[in-house]
Amino acid sequence: MNSFLHQFAEWVTPFSAGVWLLALDWVIRLAALLWIPTRTTPAAARSWLLLVGFLPLVGLPLYLLFGHPWLSRERVRRQTLASGVIREEQAPHGALRWLPHGSDTASEMVPLVERLGDFMPTHGNDIELLDDYAASLKALLADIDGASERVHLLYYLLFDDAVGEAVCQSLERAAARGVQCRLLLDAVGAKRGLRRYARRLRKAGVEVHVMLPGGLRWRRSGRMDLRNHRKVAVIDSCAGYVGSQNLAAPDFVRGFPNRELVARVEGPVVAHLEGVFASDWYIETGQRLQVKPVPAASGANIAMQLLPSGPAYPFENARDTVNALIHLAQRKLVLTTPYFVPDDATLSALRIAALSGVEVQLILSASNNQRLTAWAQDSYYDELLASGVRIALYRPHFLHAKHLSVDDEIALVGSINLDIRSFALNAEIGLLCYDRGVVARMREVEADYLAHADIITLETWRRRAAWKRSREGIARLADSLM
Repeated sequence: MNSFLHQFAEWVTPFSAGVWLLALDWVIRLAALLWIPTRTTPAAARSWLLLVGFLPLVGLPLYLLFGHPWLSRERVRRQTLASGVIREEQAPHGALRWLPHGSDTASEMVPLVERLGDFMPTHGNDIELLDDYAASLKALLADIDGASERVHLLYYLLFDDAVGEAVCQSLERAAARGVQCRLLLDAVGAKRGLRRYARRLRKAGVEVHVMLPGGLRWRRSGRMDLRNHRKVAVIDSCAGYVGSQNLAAPDFVRGFPNRELVARVEGPVVAHLEGVFASDWYIETGQRLQVKPVPAASGANIAMQLLPSGPAYPFENARDTVNALIHLAQRKLVLTTPYFVPDDATLSALRIAALSGVEVQLILSASNNQRLTAWAQDSYYDELLASGVRIALYRPHFLHAKHLSVDDEIALVGSINLDIRSFALNAEIGLLCYDRGVVARMREVEADYLAHADIITLETWRRRAAWKRSREGIARLADSLM
């Protein structure tokens, strides 16, 4: 009898384990079907449900870690308070407000951007578009070395290389002169720079804080892969920088030397850039900084408006602004981005613009340091080319610049990529310039890209190997996960 029971137990135990595992798989699938669509966009839900459906025991933990772009209530509360302060502090300076005249596009964009990102447009600004990597860095270091009151730097990436060392030394010299220096760095992007320089800078008197550090403390809690991707510098009330360039040498990713575009600005918009820095400083530290208004720049009168965006805002600011610009374009639209993984709304906007007769030019990088992103990006070309969108792949460098121009009227430059991550997960910054001269200068930069680019045609694109199409389609299924 005991032998029979032993044999029965040996037979039923693996059978029961298999039944329980099968039941657990289906419980996870059904729970995901009921839960995931209520917590994310339909496109993202589709990707996650596909993953959970195929690999329930793997997909569920991944979704819990990365599936929903949530922030702690305290972070959202602080962003809401910061937005309120920004709006209040602009109210007494109505004389600096720019009012669009004779431009339907600007008239529609200005109130939208202000409602989405809090900042009013200002006149009296000046701008220099810096297309040379070394020259941009040289200008920033020169401004820091000339600072007399404060230096505020907010960057996604600080590398432990020659550029990181130069920035560190420049901040040390400024702090030694009595300049108030503050440095905000993303916890992941600037990990190597923080490890190398944070203690040294703090010892020199520079205040260094980490953005989105993670961990279990309620104030810091949020989805693990949310990042602050902004690149902003403010020196005294004299100059500000915004664009795509990090604090690193151009070849910090081996094999992919970067080409960037940075805007050096003067005038009232400098105070607005400092307002973005002060908001992020408050969110991370709880300390409120005073932001001084900046008068109009001498001899310049360019209208500008800032657009900060990120998951702490109630809407996807960057996506809504980009899509509005695409829809409002009447003659020519040029978009430059290193990563192109658009959501359905952006893809539809580009297709409609091209089919409506707008000359739509998309400039991307022929090289890409994110392989899965590159494969997914390729999957959009056929549809866009068929609708009349022109696609060019810039060859000489990894084109990391992020900007667009609309007709002859509006230019946007900053840290915003045309991908779902930038739209939904990253804190980003964009600068809109309502000025024909700025657009003309940006057109020169775009023309140089095109002079060194390969043009893709629909006929040649459709001749690529079938296995590449399959790879692209599979990669595109993960667009909302990238």
